[in-house]
Amino acid sequence: MKIWLVGTYGAVATTTMVGAKALENGVIDPTGIVSEMPEFEEIHERIPLEFQFGGHEVRWIDSNAYRAALNHWKLNRHFDYGILESVKNDLEEIRAEKGTAINCGPGVESLGELSTLEKEGYTLREIVDILREDMSSFGKRDCVVINVASTEPVVEFREEYHGSLEGFESMIDENRKRYVSASMLYAYSALKEGIPYGNFTPSTGSNIPALKELAIKNRVPHAGNDGKTGETLIKTTLAPLFLYRNLSIDGWMSYNILGDDDGKVLSHAENKESKVISKDSVLEKTLGYSPYSICEINMFPSLIDNKIAFDFIHFKGFMGTKMKFYFIWDGIDAILAAPLVIDIARFLLYARDRGEYGVIEELGFFFKSPMDTEIVNTHQQFEMLKTWFTQKPITRGISTAGVFIPKV
Repeated sequence: MKIWLVGTYGAVATTTMVGAKALENGVIDPTGIVSEMPEFEEIHERIPLEFQFGGHEVRWIDSNAYRAALNHWKLNRHFDYGILESVKNDLEEIRAEKGTAINCGPGVESLGELSTLEKEGYTLREIVDILREDMSSFGKRDCVVINVASTEPVVEFREEYHGSLEGFESMIDENRKRYVSASMLYAYSALKEGIPYGNFTPSTGSNIPALKELAIKNRVPHAGNDGKTGETLIKTTLAPLFLYRNLSIDGWMSYNILGDDDGKVLSHAENKESKVISKDSVLEKTLGYSPYSICEINMFPSLIDNKIAFDFIHFKGFMGTKMKFYFIWDGIDAILAAPLVIDIARFLLYARDRGEYGVIEELGFFFKSPMDTEIVNTHQQFEMLKTWFTQKPITRGISTAGVFIPKV
């Protein structure tokens, strides 16, 4: 597998690379890798756990993947140091190319000095040409682009630019930077080059009609959005319990605290907006109704890559009796995310090898806000994934379902 990571030197990307090369070298076992489960045995032969990495970054451009991984490890100590050292030589060879951070908001700008293509004066068309050349040079065969960069603000939706491929490309040619975001440009570049694309972030990515049209036109599979790794994973697994037992949820409070760069970015309201929408919408989709809901995300610097969620559920049972359920989720963000990045890449390659293209909605199992489906119930999603894996390839058309929510 050739995996091109947008956000190459971030905590999720570096943890993915460390874990992947450790898997390849037999240093660790595949615990946490869904595609290594017995249900998906065929994928092991077709797409083995052998990896090559590249990517785009807007920070530490003069660095390499090992130095970036070591930096995150010193802050987090989130896995055994011996694992990192065992893949040092592999990671030192991985260097990111300069990328774009157009309209990524104050959260990303707060991370420090950014080195971007737009700062060098390139137009949108020139930026896209550079991104495409970088991805193409890495190798189109057996390649997947996965966006693991920081969360962007919600971009203003304009039908004339986002509603069709023709409109989107005219926007690029006319250099209308106001209506585009970095994640859209990365998605466009990948799909234009015929490379499968996965969006692990709540940013827009390929989730607009124009880019869905491009994926169909160029016969490329893509999937997203927003990797389901922690509190929302528990929420979409637990909420069906109340549904199955015909218990009514009156209210659900979710309070999330986290540190590291993710927490810093999400401490800015503009960047937080799409994340809250992604996390908070799953209850209505799971239950069929909207209980009173509070969903908060706040920065807690000392946690670094730890993320903690406090959830309170107020529910009604037989004879109208009200009861309560509480839980705390305490996880390491990058450790939860990294194996899913590998899975998404692997399943997208599997879809491509079967000749499937467009949105692979069955990969919704891995996402908070899956494209082209309203199913977020974890149990149903897993059954969909298993069924899709074993059935004949699906012919898909263009759909506007699940398009990102326009900013009003």
